[in-house]
Amino acid sequence: MAMIKTAAAAAGVLMLAACSAPAVRQEIPQEVAAVKLPARWQLESDVSANKVSEHWWQSFGSPELSGLIDMARQQSWDVAAAVARVNQAAAGARQARAGLFPELTGSLNAAGYRRLDGAQHTTSDRMGALLSASYEVDFWGRNRAFRDAAQSGFHASVFDRDTVQLTVTAGVADAWLQVVALRERIGIAQANLATAQRLLQLVESRARWGAATPLELAQQRGLVAVQQRALASMQQQEADAQTTLALWLGQAENLPLAQTSLTAVQVPAIDQGQPLEMVTRRPDIARAEARLAAADANLQVARAAMLPRLTLQLDLGSESDRLRKVFDNPLYSLSAGLVAPIFDAGRLAAGRDLTAARREELLIAYRQSIVQAFAEVQTALNGVAWTQTRVRAQVEELEQAHKALTLAEARYRAGAESLLTLLDVQRSLYQAQDMAVQLHQERLQKSVALYKALGGGWGRSV
Repeated sequence: MAMIKTAAAAAGVLMLAACSAPAVRQEIPQEVAAVKLPARWQLESDVSANKVSEHWWQSFGSPELSGLIDMARQQSWDVAAAVARVNQAAAGARQARAGLFPELTGSLNAAGYRRLDGAQHTTSDRMGALLSASYEVDFWGRNRAFRDAAQSGFHASVFDRDTVQLTVTAGVADAWLQVVALRERIGIAQANLATAQRLLQLVESRARWGAATPLELAQQRGLVAVQQRALASMQQQEADAQTTLALWLGQAENLPLAQTSLTAVQVPAIDQGQPLEMVTRRPDIARAEARLAAADANLQVARAAMLPRLTLQLDLGSESDRLRKVFDNPLYSLSAGLVAPIFDAGRLAAGRDLTAARREELLIAYRQSIVQAFAEVQTALNGVAWTQTRVRAQVEELEQAHKALTLAEARYRAGAESLLTLLDVQRSLYQAQDMAVQLHQERLQKSVALYKALGGGWGRSV
């Protein structure tokens, strides 16, 4: 019992020594102030808008889209891999933190000695027990810096997971919009094909009575063939978009989708905030920041490796030829060892310089991530603004195309208009209808891109 009490007391002393050193708090260097961001965006909307929320996709007003995104966030292989990387980094951080505490080991051993000739006076049995505690005194902050580097690496993995989740969420929304838009365009193409086939019947009837020329008949048949080709092309694109959506969902088979039109999908009004706020909104910027903090800590580790290291060692043991007497007469030893590098041909110095160069690279990457984020937000804002302008013009174009087709068909039936005019009006209406869907799709996808560029309502969780 005396041996156990002595070992516990010694281990407690070493543990208190380990805990007494304050943790080194790593901060982002002041050099990041070199990144200059404008105070305002180039294009800003005067319309009142809602703040970007964590569940931003619900602002489109589609239960089907919301259900698919919830499914993707649970089933995506990309998200699952990111979560696994977080678990790895968490284990690494715990492992690095353990270096701040003493290490205690115990052993029991038994040995027997016999002469080969069987002489009794040379027979011996010995049993022993040993408790050993060791602790490296962290004079230069090496172990603390190693802990801080691992902790920053863990934070970077969490922010990377959040970045992957945002990417998957935006990818699902973008792919779903593509599928639904193609379905709507296919419906328009089918309706226009039916119109072209109906007009073909009219031309064939007029040709039988000599009121239409073979040229007019060939032109209308050619128009029907063109629309059949365009319909087949869009059907292939829709099938490919379905496959892409299934991939985002982590599935091999396409899911049945109920929505066939983007008409009911709302265009959200998004509050873009100010450029300086963007730095705290995006997980990829936080990831670059955490990696830079880890590089700062690793540089401190590399510098401390060039300095002497002091290790304290406590051994407590006993030995006897009887098991019940093993702990009767314990012996202890306390030692201290100082190890300092003298000559290593510049290996440690090179390691320090290598770490410093890596830190410089990560500092550049951090600055670049801020500039890139600003460019992505600005590009998305430009897309939202100019697409809206194009949509307003397209509404007028589509309305006039409908009127033109009604008038041209009536005049052609009465013999007051040529087939060439009617064909041109058909093409114009079809193109206007198809372009209207494409512009609405583009407008919605630009909103998704803006949500993603603004961080998707992200906030720090660690």
